[in-house]
Amino acid sequence: MDRADLFSPYQALATAVLADLAPANPASANFASGSSDGAHDRAHLLRVWRNAFEIAEHEGGDGELIAAAVLLHDCVPVEKNSPDRARASQLAADQAHLVLDRNGWAPDRVSAVAHAIAAHSFSAAIAPETLEARILQDADRLDAIGMIGVARCFYTAGRMGSLLYDPNDPRAEHRELDDSAFALDHFHAKLLKLHQGFQTDTGRSMAAERARRLAEFLTLFEIEIGAFSGEVG
Repeated sequence: MDRADLFSPYQALATAVLADLAPANPASANFASGSSDGAHDRAHLLRVWRNAFEIAEHEGGDGELIAAAVLLHDCVPVEKNSPDRARASQLAADQAHLVLDRNGWAPDRVSAVAHAIAAHSFSAAIAPETLEARILQDADRLDAIGMIGVARCFYTAGRMGSLLYDPNDPRAEHRELDDSAFALDHFHAKLLKLHQGFQTDTGRSMAAERARRLAEFLTLFEIEIGAFSGEVG
């Protein structure tokens, strides 16, 4: 069951998108058929939708555009270590354009969704120009920090064959950060910085709390491996 009902009040949109993507490209329909990447699966989409819905309740925005952008923002899976990673959001935007065209969407609304998807990615470095794009970016980045961010970091590191940390220099005090080799490096290379780039007031507020939890986890982790003797404040 695809559980399009979980995208209430846009169940009809979710059903149409799921039906369109799944038969045409099952490998891309990570929320329809199940993806091998548990960090970008159906559960991820549902979390991003909950985040986006909460942000939009305070910030406004076109709910249908936001729902379509959430549903399609990862519709073309690209692995973290792929040379196409920086293009992943644009590839998804292009696919979303085709899907929404087939479903009879007006060109201006298709373009609005495609822009939101293209701009949501950290790697793409595209500035979001609309409220819906800012909401999608915030909603997706919220899923990369906090306890979900911790889980996804170590899960992805395992899939990529990385070690947990460098036992000789876990805090990278005498070497360059290398988050392709050590999962712990990803906290300093990216995760601890993500809360600084949020686009909406509501997103920033939600991110601040999750960033606090992320930093607390990191401190506790470093204490347990003997890399840091400080106290959690």
